[in-house]
Amino acid sequence: MKKILLVDDNELDRVLYKRYLSRQQHYERMELYEAASGEEALALFEAVQPDCVLLDFNLLDTDGLTLLHELKKMAPENLCAVMITGGGSEQLAVGALNNGALDYLVKQQFDQELLCKTVVHAIEKNEWRQYMAQYHAELKSVNYQLRTSVEELTTARQQIHQQNTLLTQTNRELASTNQELARTNADLDNFVYAASHDLRQPANNLRGLFEELRGAATISDPDAAQMWRLFDESLRALTTTITDLADVVQVARQPNEQATELVAFEDIAAQVLQTLHPEIQAAHAVVEADFSALPEIAYGRSNLRTILVNLVSNALKYRHPDCTARVQIRSYLAMNQPVLEVQDNGLGIDLQQHGNDLFQLFRRFHPQANTGTGVGLFLVNRLVQAQGGHIDVDSQQGEGTTFRVFLRSVQ
Repeated sequence: MKKILLVDDNELDRVLYKRYLSRQQHYERMELYEAASGEEALALFEAVQPDCVLLDFNLLDTDGLTLLHELKKMAPENLCAVMITGGGSEQLAVGALNNGALDYLVKQQFDQELLCKTVVHAIEKNEWRQYMAQYHAELKSVNYQLRTSVEELTTARQQIHQQNTLLTQTNRELASTNQELARTNADLDNFVYAASHDLRQPANNLRGLFEELRGAATISDPDAAQMWRLFDESLRALTTTITDLADVVQVARQPNEQATELVAFEDIAAQVLQTLHPEIQAAHAVVEADFSALPEIAYGRSNLRTILVNLVSNALKYRHPDCTARVQIRSYLAMNQPVLEVQDNGLGIDLQQHGNDLFQLFRRFHPQANTGTGVGLFLVNRLVQAQGGHIDVDSQQGEGTTFRVFLRSVQ
């Protein structure tokens, strides 16, 4: 539930905003707080820590820009505010945006739908901004590790060069290795610079350079194996996050452009299990599939594969540590609607506590699990809804979860 702080000295306006926001049905429920003055607003903001502030420009004891400046001091990194005024002044709008407001509305020029959309968009934009700041910080940490590795590799290259001088019989191999290391060091230097300006391309460069180093370099450090493993885990986490975010953007912009074809569930499942084979082996999981009730469906092949990959991957990630992981996949018709069901015996989800957030972006419900970005279920839900379908979830903590994906078969 999102917390909204309404700041307006006009009680009728506050009543109208409360009526608009409390009766909306298309977004997450909102808990509303009211302040009639700047002083009251500052006290409430500190006590409640709202997700968004609807701020009137004209107040009895101050003006909106001054109050916005004070709120920015209290929450310099995560203030979410929407300015409302009685007059449509472009100068005022620019001032509000420059002082930290995420959007701007003019009284008497918006209805319930526009107000709700503006508030929700501001909250989502603020959450996205915080999320990206977090990953920029993680990227900075990776850059630091890379700089350290460059220094270690430079030292290793010097040692190899000294050995090359002493061992003439291996001069050709060592010279070749030195050249490869020199090229790799240059590439790594370029990457450290580029990584601060971009995300996806540097991440791809990192993976390629890492694989080349692991295959070509010889390091006598006894901790080398652990260092390689830590680098690999960091790169995988970063690459997974960037890829997931790219998938979300693509689905959000072009959800219905994939061609529909007759797809066999068995073929899709075989591809998914092949893709997840390392994870299945690592988890010692048992995966069973039964598509006899509904062998095939008219659907986008890539979308169906993405749905199944994410659901099975989640079942493996959040398996129960005290029992053998079991995943059952089925397809059947329910009330003439095709259903894809994925059932596991994993950790389960507290639906009473997390049910409303289950398909929200960046939501994770098992902090003890190291994997997962909070994007998979959001992506699955977007793909299913784009085809007119929906997802039902049954779950018990400690016993497992069942996802029933009601797919709309386009004939």
